[in-house]
Amino acid sequence: MHNIPNPDLTVPFEPRDIPGLISFWNFEQSGTRFVAQQGEPYCLQSQSGRLEVIEDAACLGGTALVIPEGHWLSIPRPECPRLDIHGKDGHLTLVAWINRGKTRENHCEFIAGQWNETNKGRQYGLFINIGVWGENDRIFGHLSNVGGPTPGYKYCMDGAMGGTKIACDEWIVAGVSYDGQAGYAWLNGRLDAGGLNPYLLAGGLHDGGKDGSDFTVGAVNRSGETGNFFCGRIAALAVYSRALTPAEMFILS
Repeated sequence: MHNIPNPDLTVPFEPRDIPGLISFWNFEQSGTRFVAQQGEPYCLQSQSGRLEVIEDAACLGGTALVIPEGHWLSIPRPECPRLDIHGKDGHLTLVAWINRGKTRENHCEFIAGQWNETNKGRQYGLFINIGVWGENDRIFGHLSNVGGPTPGYKYCMDGAMGGTKIACDEWIVAGVSYDGQAGYAWLNGRLDAGGLNPYLLAGGLHDGGKDGSDFTVGAVNRSGETGNFFCGRIAALAVYSRALTPAEMFILS
């Protein structure tokens, strides 16, 4: 399913072969509804009309979902209960095979997760280009144990930030994981070590409750409207109910 330097030295696998898979989407056909092919058959629904899937031999599976800036997808919170990851036992890994496009203006870019800033329903979310710590273009695995801004700050500051600048028009495997004690940002199957990676955050993730976040891809609810748009291509998306090991993260890349 993925590009490897020497196929003769590996054992074929599927994302479901790694324990703890919740859902895996491998975008294969254009449309407005995209059902996960492995794990729970949760359905991502486009909130902005028909989205195109194109052939791309360079990416996982050979096809990719094209997300123009301003387009996004979601699953209503009640329809994806296993993605509502929270509490002291709310461990997770989210992995996305992406090719970042260039946005019209510089802003935070949301890939996937449950992150509602308007209703203080932040839980977890994979971003690129969060600038709260003065560094841009990095993978940022945002995490929250309070739902609102980090105490003492205007915004949520918590999360693991990678050390590598992410360019546009290049395929990467981006990921965030959380084990109940710390968050981790991953790039191409390796810990993207930096000053905020790992990021210590004990105590579990916030429970958004009935007013918490839907699971969204490509945008979040913030300041009373949808924003933080990602643009580019997504070949696949996987969510697990545990923090994967470094070896598991490597094989997924």
